[in-house]
Amino acid sequence: MKAYVVHRWLKGPEELTIEDVPVPAMKKGEVQVQVKAAGLNFFDTLMIQGKYQIRPPFPFVPGGEFSGVVMKSDSAKFKVGDRVFGRGSAFQEVVNVEPSALLPMPSHFTFEQAAGLFVTYPTSYSALVLRAQLKAGEYCLVHAAAGGVGIAAVQIAKALGATVIATAGSAEKLEVCKRYGADHVINYRDKDWHDQVKKITKGHGADVVYDPVGLVEQSTKCTAWNGRILIIGFAQGTIEKIPANRLLLKNISAVGLHWGAYAIHEPARIPEVWKALFDLFESRKVVPAVYDSVFGFEDIPKGLEAINNRASYGKVVASIGSGHTSKL
Repeated sequence: MKAYVVHRWLKGPEELTIEDVPVPAMKKGEVQVQVKAAGLNFFDTLMIQGKYQIRPPFPFVPGGEFSGVVMKSDSAKFKVGDRVFGRGSAFQEVVNVEPSALLPMPSHFTFEQAAGLFVTYPTSYSALVLRAQLKAGEYCLVHAAAGGVGIAAVQIAKALGATVIATAGSAEKLEVCKRYGADHVINYRDKDWHDQVKKITKGHGADVVYDPVGLVEQSTKCTAWNGRILIIGFAQGTIEKIPANRLLLKNISAVGLHWGAYAIHEPARIPEVWKALFDLFESRKVVPAVYDSVFGFEDIPKGLEAINNRASYGKVVASIGSGHTSKL
C-alpha cells in the first residue's frame, strides 16, 4: 500500500514523500480500515516538524483524522463493511486503530464530510459547552471562523442559540461564515475590529470568545463583564502573554481546551460530547463544511500548504483511493 512516512523532522509539508509499505499487521482487539478520505489539520504540519506537543518516534505516518470502511475487525463494536470515521495515522491507504478511536459515520454524510469530524467538532463543542458554558442569547465571538475548528464553532454556537460574530481575513471567507450561520461578520485585518464588536453588541461585548489564532490580548478590549475567552490554539505562530490586569478589571476568565487530553483526565465526558454532536448532525443543524477543492492523496502536501497559507476555508480534505464523494 502507499503511505506518507516521516523518518526525520521536516521543514514543511513540501518535504513529505509517498512510499510503498506493507499493510500493517493488526494487533489483538484492533480494527483495520480502508481509508477513503483524510482530514487535514494545521497541527499535522507542526507534527512533521517536531513542533507539536506530541512527538512520535520515527518512522511514523502523519495525519490525525480519516473516514473509511472496515476491512477486518477484532472488535465486537465493528464489523466488516461498516462505514466509520476516526483518529489515527490517516495519510495512508490502510490504518489499524483501537475501537475507541472509531465511530460510525452519520448515515447521510459522505466520506469527505466525515473525514474531518473526529478532532474538529468535539474540540469546538467541548470548548463552547464544557469550558465556556455558552448559553442561548449570549454573544459568541469566533476568530478565524472560516477555518476548520472555527466554522464548527460558528455552527455549534448558532445551534445553541447564541448570536454569532465571526471574524476572518477576506471577503470570501466572511461569506463562508455567513453561509454557515454567522449573524455578523468582521474582517480581523481591520484595525478597529474590536470596536466593531462593541458596536454590534451595543457596548455589551462578547460573552464568549473562541480563539484558535492568538488574539486573546486584543479580544480583552471587547470582552463582556464575566466573559470567557477560549484558548484553542496559536495559528499565528506565537504564544501570547496575556496582561493579567485586563482579566481582573472585567472578571474575564481565560481557559484552555485540550480535547485530546479528555481521554486521560475525563474520559466520561467523551461519550457525552459525541451524543450531543450526533444529535446536531442528525437534526441537520450542523453540517460539515468541506473546502471546495478536495485534494487527491498525492496532493496532501498542497492541502496542508493551503491551510498554512490561509488560502483554504472550512475543512480541507483529501480523497484516498476511490473515496471521492460517493457512499460505499
